[in-house]
Amino acid sequence: MKIVAAILIVVLIAVPASLLLLSGGTTLKIDPPVTAIGTATPVQVRVENPHGIRRLTAIIEQDGTRHTVTDVHEPAHRWMFWRSHESPQIRHFLAGKQQVPALHDGKARLIVEVESNDLRGRTDSVEAEVQIVSQPPRVSADGAQHYINQGGSELVVFTPTGYVTDSGVRVGKYEFRSFPLPSHPGERFSLFAYPWDLPADVTPVVFARNPAGAEATARFWFKVFPKKFRVRDFPIDDALMDRLVNQIEPGGSGDLLTRFLKINGEMRRQNNKTLADLRLKTADHFLWSGPFLPLVNATVESAFADKRSYIYKGKKVDEQVHLGFDLARTQHVPVPAANDGRVVWADNLGIYGNCVVVDHGYGLQSIYGHLSEFAVKAGDMVKKGQSLGKSGSTGLAGGDHLHFSMQIDGVQVNPIEWWDQHWIKDRILSKVNAQ
Repeated sequence: MKIVAAILIVVLIAVPASLLLLSGGTTLKIDPPVTAIGTATPVQVRVENPHGIRRLTAIIEQDGTRHTVTDVHEPAHRWMFWRSHESPQIRHFLAGKQQVPALHDGKARLIVEVESNDLRGRTDSVEAEVQIVSQPPRVSADGAQHYINQGGSELVVFTPTGYVTDSGVRVGKYEFRSFPLPSHPGERFSLFAYPWDLPADVTPVVFARNPAGAEATARFWFKVFPKKFRVRDFPIDDALMDRLVNQIEPGGSGDLLTRFLKINGEMRRQNNKTLADLRLKTADHFLWSGPFLPLVNATVESAFADKRSYIYKGKKVDEQVHLGFDLARTQHVPVPAANDGRVVWADNLGIYGNCVVVDHGYGLQSIYGHLSEFAVKAGDMVKKGQSLGKSGSTGLAGGDHLHFSMQIDGVQVNPIEWWDQHWIKDRILSKVNAQ
C-alpha cells in the first residue's frame, strides 16, 4: 500500500507539473503599427500561442488613467489545452473617442493584454505610444488655373490644417507627395503627373490625412487636354531577338521567342519599378534651373507613350507601351545632362541597358538609357550639358540611340513640356515663386 500511495503521490505531482511546463507565453504584435488614434481607429493584433488564448483586453492609458477599449473572453480549457494546436490569429477591434469619450487630444499608450489558455494562464502584453487625434484634417487648394496635358505635368499649391502627416495630390490610382512651399510657412506644393494611362475625365484632388485614418480632400480648377498617342507595329525576327536576348540574358536557355517575351514584359515591369523606386532618392529643393536640354539635331524614332504591337512572322505576339523618346543621331554621341542634378543611378538596368538617372529635386528625375559607356557614377553632382556618357545599343535597343524620359514621383511623363521655357515659367515657377 505504501508503494501504491507513493506512486499515486508522484503521479499527482508529476502530471500537473508536466502540464505546467507545457504551458507557455503568447507572442503579440500590433500589425500594421498604430501611431495615432482618432474617433474609431481600426487596430489589428497578431496573436501566436499554440494553446490559444482565453482573454484579450485592449486599454488606452492617458494621464495615468486606464480606459478599457475591448475585453473579450474565450472558453477556458486549462486541463485539455495540450491537445490543441492553434494557428496564429488576427484579432480586430476599434479604438478611439467613440469607445472612450474621456480621451483628449495628446499623447497616450495603447496596451493589448492576453491571457494564455493553458494551466499557467500567463498574461503577456504589447504596447504602442500613440497620439489621440479627435480633430479631422482640413485642406484648401490654390485658386490658380491648371491646364494639364494628358501624360504631362502640373503643380498645385495647397494649405493643410489640423493634425496632418501625409498630403499631396491623387489622380485616379496614383498619388504624388507634397513638399513645404519655400518661404511660405504652412503651405505645401505637389508636382504631379496626369498619367498617360488614365482617361481624360479623371478629377485630380488634393488630399491631407493622418495616421488615425481621417482624410480630407479638396478640388482645384483644372482643364485636361486629351492626347492621342501613337499606335505602331514593331516587327521582330529571329536575328534581332537572338542579338537582344543574348545581350541582356547571356547563357539563357529555352525558346527564343519565349525568352524575348519574358524580357519585354516581366523584365520591363521590374525595371520600371526600379526606376519608380528611385523617387525616394530625391532632394527637398530644386536642383535645376531653366529649360531642360534635349539631344539636339536628333531624329525622333519613338515618342512618349507609343503603343507598340510586336509582330513576329506576320502575327502579333506582344504589346507594350514605350515610355520615353528614342533619339538617334550618330553612333556613340555624347549624352548631355538635361539639367543640373545629382546622379542617383548609373548602372545596367535590363531593357534600358546602361542607364543613368539624374535627380532634379522634389521627385523630378530624368532617365537616359542604352548608353555605350558611362562618364558619371551614382552620387555625382552634374551640370546642365555635362556629358553623362555616350549613346549606344545596350539593353533592348535595335540600334544606337538614346532613350530619354522623365518621371515625377516615379511616374513617367512626356518630357516635351520640360524642354519648353515658357511652359516651365507659366506652369511651375510662377506657382512656387522660384523665379
